[in-house]
Amino acid sequence: MTVGQLIKKIRKFRGKTLKEVGVALGNPEKTADVRVAQYESGKRNPTDETIELLAKVLKVNPHAIGPHEHETMIGLMHTLFDLEESYGLHIDQIDGELVLRMDKSHKEYVNLFDSMLEWYEEWKRDQVSDDPVAYAEWKFTYPHPINRKKK
Repeated sequence: MTVGQLIKKIRKFRGKTLKEVGVALGNPEKTADVRVAQYESGKRNPTDETIELLAKVLKVNPHAIGPHEHETMIGLMHTLFDLEESYGLHIDQIDGELVLRMDKSHKEYVNLFDSMLEWYEEWKRDQVSDDPVAYAEWKFTYPHPINRKKK
């Protein structure tokens, strides 16, 4: 999801109007809704400072709104939350091990399944290979020309 889509989703979840959020951000009442609508539509990108303020106004962690960066554990978790919603990935437990599973009823299931199966097969091949470069090369050049049209 884009930053704007996340802002809109959380704003609606909190039951707030565009104007309420805009005023809480310190915008003049007359144009408060316009500024937030611009963020939500992607016409404007909120600064890091604005994301921090939006997070306070909407009572969420800034990582829930800002671009998801997986360099930190919190950022990675919010990336996974986004993947849950966007692609139907969800957490499960099998034989005491935590795993990510795909929701078969999700509209992206077939495409995601095909992509992940290809990844799994390359990873498995790498586990028994004597070529330490092949798997890295596969990842660095993904998607591969033969598969680009279906992704």
